[in-house]
Amino acid sequence: MALDPQLLEILACPDDKGPLLYFEDEDTLYNPRLKRRYAIKDDIPIMLIDEAETVDDAEHDRLLAKAESQGINPTFEA
Repeated sequence: MALDPQLLEILACPDDKGPLLYFEDEDTLYNPRLKRRYAIKDDIPIMLIDEAETVDDAEHDRLLAKAESQGINPTFEA
């Protein structure tokens, strides 16, 4: 199940307070500025810095390319 659009409009990275990219098919919210991925478990975003996964350059590039090709926009405009 997709996250509620109203929730997505207010979700921000808990570290830099910036917008995130939502990859529904991967149950992931991604902060490209910090290269940090937040998991979504049972339709609940796990927005804890200690629980986030830092991705390598190859994964970062893959996620950005996927966002561009699929028209995935940030959760809000900064």
